[in-house]
Amino acid sequence: MHRTALIASVLLTSGLLMAAADDPVKTDAGQVSGVATATPDVRVFKGIPFAAPPVGDLRWKAPQPVAKWDGVKKAEEFSATCTQGAGRGGNTGEDCLYLNVWTGGKTGEKRPVMVWIYGGGYTGGAGSLPMYDGEALAKKGAVIVTFNYRLGALGFFSHPELTAESDRRGAGNFGVMDSIAALQWVQKNIAAFGGDPKNVTIFGESAGAGMVANLMAVPAAKGLFERAIGESSAWSTAQIGKLQTLAEAEAAGAKAAEAMGAKSLAELRAKPAADIIRGGGRGAAPIVDGFLIREDPGKVFSEGRVDMPVLVGSNRDESFAANPRSAADFIEQARKKYGDLADSFLKVYPASTDEQAKESAFYAGRDEMAFVMRNWAHLASKNGKPKSYVYFFTEQPPIVPGARGAFAPGPHGSATHVSEILYVFNHLDNSRTWTDQDKQVADAMSSYWVNFAKNGDPNGKGLAKWAAWDEKTRLPMIFGNPPEGEQAPSDARMAFFQSYFDKLYAK
Repeated sequence: MHRTALIASVLLTSGLLMAAADDPVKTDAGQVSGVATATPDVRVFKGIPFAAPPVGDLRWKAPQPVAKWDGVKKAEEFSATCTQGAGRGGNTGEDCLYLNVWTGGKTGEKRPVMVWIYGGGYTGGAGSLPMYDGEALAKKGAVIVTFNYRLGALGFFSHPELTAESDRRGAGNFGVMDSIAALQWVQKNIAAFGGDPKNVTIFGESAGAGMVANLMAVPAAKGLFERAIGESSAWSTAQIGKLQTLAEAEAAGAKAAEAMGAKSLAELRAKPAADIIRGGGRGAAPIVDGFLIREDPGKVFSEGRVDMPVLVGSNRDESFAANPRSAADFIEQARKKYGDLADSFLKVYPASTDEQAKESAFYAGRDEMAFVMRNWAHLASKNGKPKSYVYFFTEQPPIVPGARGAFAPGPHGSATHVSEILYVFNHLDNSRTWTDQDKQVADAMSSYWVNFAKNGDPNGKGLAKWAAWDEKTRLPMIFGNPPEGEQAPSDARMAFFQSYFDKLYAK
């Protein structure tokens, strides 16, 4: 071919590809246009509504359908985050039920879909946080979806009047309903973005992992996803326990309403969202409402009624245990929590001195988290059919100067809560100086996660073999340097938490 004609052909082809990449995507509510990322062929669509704004009379109601629009909606900016506590979330508001899509695919392709559910104790967070940027995972072949769900007392609130109003005879799990609505949107629309609605993996961290685990046990979510990934929390979050019941949640809601000076549900709905968040109490979590979450998920998992591949794990230096004032305080709390199992607990977590009690408290919190995740893996593959994969994150991220909260290093290292997220998303930002090992771990973890989303097995070309979880060997995949000594949970300590779990669910 003549050189000039060849150049013209290449330019024409490039132009056609560029046009195809820029074409609007049609959803069930209308067309949307995205924006380019730094990765060629990967576009991001920001702020796509998946439910009507839950404002006014729709506050504390199940998500309603989105109003359709004409023309092309520019999906170029993230939406407001859901209303949360002061100083959290930036631009917040009740009109927050939007999602974001990163994709290198086009209509007709069938790429695996990964739907991320953020953490934040069910009281904070958003799908638009920079550390959840899906570009790198999309570059590896997945379609990435993040979304917002209602938080705090706006997303997890029960009240006798709400129960009476609900045709489902139960209320309180509005954040869970939002998650289901987002997954239903994925089923209806993700094919237009190059994703396969029959190959959806949900993944999340902390409260987001708790949401993932709860959704696995929710009948209304059945068929909306095929695989699940949980990072550092399960259905009862970081500790062994049962979910609150509807009656307990209603009593707490009625008490909060009284404290806010509201005599009726109508008065509660008339209050500013910020007042509801402040007055609704500090805690928030899914409850067993008898309709959406019909039974405690621990019971559902224990009875082998969940049949799905999972990839789960925890971090070496994360612990939510309170620092005891003294050895006597630690021992008292242990007897209060564990009852007739307290002596067994204190044998593996001794407290002969105040300093030893503080060390034991840290390790007890860290090990309980590890047990929660490994128990999830064990129960999810209890029937021997789906395979479970377990990891233990030990990589020590560079410390951010002046970091506070979840990003601050713990007393035993920097592999603390949330530290694995940037590695999973292969999104090592510019906040610190990353090492070559950090980059290698991030590249490997993100590849394992995408491979698992593709076919339920994280293994792939160029990656070290990751063996499925085996209750006999109990060897997780290590990401980072191999842990030594107390850096790894011992069999004796894991056995204690197993006995506590078995006792809790034997009642």
